[in-house]
Amino acid sequence: MSLKIVVANRSIKLLGALVKTLSYPFHFIFPNKRFTIPKQSNPLRPSKTETLIPKIIWQTNFTNKVTLPVYVNYLFNRLISPDYEYRYVSTEDRLTFLEEHASDRIFQAYSKLTDGASQADLWRMFTLNYYGGIYMDIDAHTVWSLSKIIKPKDTEVFLLNKQHYTNYFIATQKNNPIIAKTVEIIVENIEQKKIDSGVYDLTGPSTLNIAIGDQEVNHRFYRLTCVQGSFTNEHFQYLDKPKGKWTHAKNEDLLKK
Repeated sequence: MSLKIVVANRSIKLLGALVKTLSYPFHFIFPNKRFTIPKQSNPLRPSKTETLIPKIIWQTNFTNKVTLPVYVNYLFNRLISPDYEYRYVSTEDRLTFLEEHASDRIFQAYSKLTDGASQADLWRMFTLNYYGGIYMDIDAHTVWSLSKIIKPKDTEVFLLNKQHYTNYFIATQKNNPIIAKTVEIIVENIEQKKIDSGVYDLTGPSTLNIAIGDQEVNHRFYRLTCVQGSFTNEHFQYLDKPKGKWTHAKNEDLLKK
């Protein structure tokens, strides 16, 4: 199975490279053309298999009016896992959801964040703990069907890269103690204004790794599960928001004064 997935990964990267190459002239000719990612899409092929992790893919972005590569990335995730529901949550809807469902402490912490990536970090953890499902960054895609990657009795699947666990892909049932602890760590970081190390430590992967600590968790290697950037890149993801990526955010501007 692993060999098949490795071959699939390499093939998808080649397809993605072609998409990116063709997208440069496409958006040069049609500079204002954007494609709409729907807020909610039912499974293309419903499954009767019951799973502990809900069959929902969660994604968020500063807009659902996206460039061709981002849209192709979305379509690929839909097609490779046709038995999964898809939910896109906008910046505005993230705020509304947390205001309605989170504690006042969590909502107040979220409201202090100025960077979209940091906001998405806290939102994803709260949403996964509240609903469960699979979160993927908008530029991420699986390399194999989620139904083959996630077993019916799995309660969580964390993604391991070469150094640590990452948060651009997380699969979990609701009420996961590790996810709940991650939310708590993020909120504490915001309250204590731990901005010196930037987004990565304030709300990002560092918080998840601290929450996991030395625990044994169900995990998979990223190259056999979910990767980023095959179909898109920073240019296409932030074409309408130059320097919008979290890496450009200044530490001193991460929290409202």
